[in-house]
Amino acid sequence: MTFIIPVIEVITSCSLQLKRPSKLFFSSMLLLNYLGKIGPKTPLKAAATFSVGWNTFACSESLEKPLNWLLFNYYLTTCLQSSVNKHRHMFVKQIDMDHVMKAKSIREFDKRFTSVMFGYRTIDDYYTDASPNRRLKSVGIPVLCLNSVDDVFSPSHAIPIETAKQNPNVALVLTSYGGHIGFLEGIWPRQSTYMDRVFKQFVQAMVEHGHELS
Repeated sequence: MTFIIPVIEVITSCSLQLKRPSKLFFSSMLLLNYLGKIGPKTPLKAAATFSVGWNTFACSESLEKPLNWLLFNYYLTTCLQSSVNKHRHMFVKQIDMDHVMKAKSIREFDKRFTSVMFGYRTIDDYYTDASPNRRLKSVGIPVLCLNSVDDVFSPSHAIPIETAKQNPNVALVLTSYGGHIGFLEGIWPRQSTYMDRVFKQFVQAMVEHGHELS
């Protein structure tokens, strides 16, 4: 995950804008895996994640349920296929692209393309390495993790509540509703969401009181 370091150094050199969350987002899973791997040595002072897919196996199983497959899985699979097919000439020597284009689920796509592309022996190896729940205990800076228990992309039974309790750097916030990166508020939600408010409060607290934690 060394490729993430230059981007983090750019972020830490920029001033924080508190009016709204930055449009520059890491994948929450990638960010947590990085933080769990590097521990307190990161140049970041704090981090916030939203709707993390904590266990890739559980996420995949949830999205393969009939209704979720119909509403989300198949469509997202076609989006992934479209993205890589634009550059298929770059992959044909390493990957059977015709086989990739026949995938009917994200799991099949990952098995035929993603895991092969990044040199994993099996898709299980890839999914194990991609799951941030196994590294949460090693996070060494303050991290706020906001998840909803009705998120079909990250099922509630896979959220590492007990592990989060054991790491004083981790604040795990769970809502009953919110879906996947939704967290809308009010009958006619047009303004900032609950996610926006939590993010703003967390960043402001880190700017004003972060030194007290260290």
